Amino acid sequence: MTAENDMDPTVRLAGRGAASNAAGRFERHARRYEHDGWDRVDEARVLRTEVSSERPRRAITYNRSPDLPFDRSINPYRGCEHGCIYCFARPSHAWLGLSAGLDFETRLVARPGMPAALERDLRRKGYSVAPIAIGTNTDPYQPIERDHGVTRACLEVLEAFNHPVAVVTKGTLIERDLDILGRMAARGLVRVGISLTTLDAGLSRKMEPRAPSPKRRLRTIRRLSEAGVPVRIMASPLVPGLSDHELEAILKAGRAAGATAASWIMLRLPLEVAPLFREWLEAEYPDRAGRVMGLVQDMHGGRDYDPEWGRRMRGTGPYAEMIARRFRIAARRLGLDRAQPALRCDLFDPPARPGDQLSLF
Repeated sequence: MTAENDMDPTVRLAGRGAASNAAGRFERHARRYEHDGWDRVDEARVLRTEVSSERPRRAITYNRSPDLPFDRSINPYRGCEHGCIYCFARPSHAWLGLSAGLDFETRLVARPGMPAALERDLRRKGYSVAPIAIGTNTDPYQPIERDHGVTRACLEVLEAFNHPVAVVTKGTLIERDLDILGRMAARGLVRVGISLTTLDAGLSRKMEPRAPSPKRRLRTIRRLSEAGVPVRIMASPLVPGLSDHELEAILKAGRAAGATAASWIMLRLPLEVAPLFREWLEAEYPDRAGRVMGLVQDMHGGRDYDPEWGRRMRGTGPYAEMIARRFRIAARRLGLDRAQPALRCDLFDPPARPGDQLSLF
């Protein structure tokens, strides 16, 4: 099935990253659009966002990946309306029987039972506290958080338990939660990473169509910093041949806005992401598509992606090494190469519930 015939051409893709919607990799049947022979008299239909709900049995997901700085995370939503064409989380939608393409950014799943499940997880006998990451798969402050509030409710649970948390987002809606984040930051319980892929508003709108503009994200860094919340500027992902030349400028802008640390990740194209990204490149930057993918493959042994731990985030070879050197030099010059203080785990204290036996001490 080709990308161009899996969608009804009368559907208008306003503000979407992907241009196709191939069936998920676990599906037995592919999709193919066929005209029914009738001329349509209605106006072109806009592809709308749909939100369904699920109630998770458990909230915390554990991982043993040696190249990740955390061993547990929570994800309030499945799918992401930001529609970033490069999003490495797109293939996760296949587990729902949905496409990594347009389904990922239009057929979303909210998890309103997450806060209650999180509280149950934290109260389990033998639970050992360590920082929880939020925003590791899809953005916890994507637009639907405004209506569903699952992320804020999870933060309320973590604050009540004095549990450390690290948040990663592009969403400026995080400013709504400055009250909680400010109180937690004063106790050494939170830090935030703001992802900034480019400073070019035009490129950003094409790559991440429903994410806040770069300038707006920088303002969010400033507001978080002014509230006492430690912020890391994340130059990620760097797209070779499109945004990699901006690395130093991104770090400088983040530092000027108040970030105290920095990190970077190279473009990752696992599974269905690679053909979606190629399709986007050919449509938006046909003159650069060959160079971009050539650089990507140079860093991954001739493939679009190398999933091996230690290589998947940065790549290997001369080009990847050059980017790493540039980052180290720029971060050192800007004072962003210092490690952030460890989040406190010693304050963890599950709050008493009605009917609990009172402590004698």
